[in-house]
Amino acid sequence: MNTILFKTVHADANTARSGTVSFEFEGRILTAPGGISVAAALMQNQVLQFRDSPVSGQPRAPYCQMGICFECLVQINGVQNRQACMITIEEGMKIRMQHGQTTFAIVQTEDAE
Repeated sequence: MNTILFKTVHADANTARSGTVSFEFEGRILTAPGGISVAAALMQNQVLQFRDSPVSGQPRAPYCQMGICFECLVQINGVQNRQACMITIEEGMKIRMQHGQTTFAIVQTEDAE
């Protein structure tokens, strides 16, 4: 019995035709093949720290590469908490490391005591 454990992911036609894309990480202009994940594009450029742990401050990097562990969180085009392993790299993306804990506004509801 021939069992296939992993599905091959194919980039869409527009991304595949683009060849190499340029993007920015922490102010540096980097390049990567079109159609791969942001995490793969960063690792191909020797970026091994994507964020700091909000608990210990220790550096974190991709672990599972399938969206389960959340170790690859980055800021993309000003939006925090983006999973780099689940997003396809695009031309002109501005990517930054995520530092520490994200702050949220506390909203009081009528149900709160």
